[in-house]
Amino acid sequence: MPDTIIETHQLTKVFGNNGNAVHALRGIDLTVARGEFVALVGPSGSGKSTLMAILGCLDSPSGGTYALGGRWVHGLSGAELARVRNEQIGFVFQSYNLLPRASVRRNVELPMLYAGLGRRERRRRAGELLEQVGIADKAEALPAQLSGGQRQRVAVARALANGPALLLADEPTGALDSHTGHEVLALFRELHARGNTVLLVTHDPTVAALAERKVEIHDGLIQLPSAAAAAAGAPAEPGEPGQVAAAAGEPGEPRQDAAAADSVSAAAAAEPSPDAAAAADLAATRAARRPPRRRRGR
Repeated sequence: MPDTIIETHQLTKVFGNNGNAVHALRGIDLTVARGEFVALVGPSGSGKSTLMAILGCLDSPSGGTYALGGRWVHGLSGAELARVRNEQIGFVFQSYNLLPRASVRRNVELPMLYAGLGRRERRRRAGELLEQVGIADKAEALPAQLSGGQRQRVAVARALANGPALLLADEPTGALDSHTGHEVLALFRELHARGNTVLLVTHDPTVAALAERKVEIHDGLIQLPSAAAAAAGAPAEPGEPGQVAAAAGEPGEPRQDAAAADSVSAAAAAEPSPDAAAAADLAATRAARRPPRRRRGR
């Protein structure tokens, strides 16, 4: 479907094997339409960040299917996933993941550098994005010279650099004070109003309430609206949108611990983050573009 950005069917993720297997995701069916603002909500250990890592092509599922913008991505190679991340997905993380020794402008330019844009176009586009998020005057500053809210605005500008089909935000206000957090959330609502598709991962119901739709996940399963309402002690509203997880976990099956479920930091390095990981992602992208060598005759 052309207006569908995310479509998953029976998505599963298992860490470990045999007696040590941890079922982080137990059969996720999720659809997100183009232009939606969706909050993915759940406590620590629920599997929400594991799901985000798969939706962001930072990790691969153990089973099931995933289509991003109509293209199946669950079986792509590492180099192909790197290209998808760079061209179609913008990431905003709680810890910002800015390059500490690069200026604000250079941080915003980084995804465009991976995509092969020329220097002049990168500078022009970075200037426009920094203006859009309200910190154009900080273009030559280093991340350490910015406040937390300003760093997150840089991260948002970087996420928008290549005009992604999907903007993924993992606890984007988690490291901010309440006032600054409200400012960043207002920015996300503004981006949504401009037509961007936003998927925001949070454990905070106040943050989730700002989204157009809320999807709740517990123990690796997306909750039916009626089940979520029962858990909250309130009746479900008829017709409330929600996605159904078609597979139930076995009784006594271990739930994913918080460290495994909500640690995206290792995988998150693939989208501009610490220097070594960023270089590895760039190398993978270049390798995908390089034509195969011809064997020379003797």
